Amino acid sequence: MLEPLNTRVESCYQQAEAFFKRPFKRPVVSLKLRGQKAGVAHLHENMLRFNPQLYRENSEDFLRQTVAHEVAHLVAHQLFGDTIAPHGEEWQLIMRGVYELPPNRCHTYEIQRRRVTRYIYRCPCPESDFPFSVQRHKLVRKGRRYLCRRCREILVFSGETRVE
Repeated sequence: MLEPLNTRVESCYQQAEAFFKRPFKRPVVSLKLRGQKAGVAHLHENMLRFNPQLYRENSEDFLRQTVAHEVAHLVAHQLFGDTIAPHGEEWQLIMRGVYELPPNRCHTYEIQRRRVTRYIYRCPCPESDFPFSVQRHKLVRKGRRYLCRRCREILVFSGETRVE
């Protein structure tokens, strides 16, 4: 799975080197990214992290667009330094001029959202449901208190949970 990714990263670097007529330091490439982001460029560590699930589900576009997008960040950083905007003129120049790709800021891949449990808290107000995250529910169990903004009473766990 990492082989086509590494091949594409190398290809992008070779294109940049031919275009700018100078060498670029190669990054560490990792498939350790989860969540909604398809890829992340760590400029100071010279590292690229990619989302393996989004790569599997969108491999053709991912290799073409996402890999070039992230490599362009590292190339722009090596060329222009820290002061440039992440998706600014310099990065866009590389996307258009070197890779001949649209400088899209975000991907449009479909994301499977994780199911989350909400803990329902209530106060004396009519129809008051306050869905708390697992983290907030744990804080309440450790002694933290939350108040209703309307009646200023302490929110109390109802015993109910909801999966979203």
